[in-house]
Amino acid sequence: MLSPDETTGRSVPSTTRRETALSGAGPRPERPEDASPAPPARSLRDRAGALVDEHLRSTMKFLVVGGLVFLLDAAMYNLLVFWHPTDGWGHGLLHGTPLTAKVLTIAAASCLTYLGNRLWTFADRPRPETTRSIMLFVLVNLIATGLQLACLAFSRYVLGLDSPLADNISGTFIGQIVSTSFRYVTYGRLVFPKR
Repeated sequence: MLSPDETTGRSVPSTTRRETALSGAGPRPERPEDASPAPPARSLRDRAGALVDEHLRSTMKFLVVGGLVFLLDAAMYNLLVFWHPTDGWGHGLLHGTPLTAKVLTIAAASCLTYLGNRLWTFADRPRPETTRSIMLFVLVNLIATGLQLACLAFSRYVLGLDSPLADNISGTFIGQIVSTSFRYVTYGRLVFPKR
């Protein structure tokens, strides 16, 4: 039987099924060495690098937002507790109630923290249901505020330290480290989840 050769256009003898079966030519079952190679598995180093890149970028953004809010919190607290509009530095309007001053500064800082993290740090994540996101944000910040206030209260009422240095170390610096660590873990998992 003759069939046209596609490359030359001439007729060439074609093999029949019987000839193919006898000669062993024709379609063969695919062997593993004939299959195209599978894409190489990502090495542990590649996966670790991708994981570090993903978390490093969001961590750096979170720290920038936190750093700016930290400066605002510290400045507002020091103005409320240690600066008086008529007497200058020393005993401010809220010197006798430092926890109230800290609650006010944390409330202002928390609003900016939410906006910075929602719009920049976790901007690549899907927009969560706003009511749920805000409620979880408030809950997380209430707990974080409690952690920060506990540091300040311990310094003021247990250790009896009320100097600007003691308040800033305990309430602003140590308290901020503890509360920021808690916020970072919970924001990424609860408030702005990847889904």
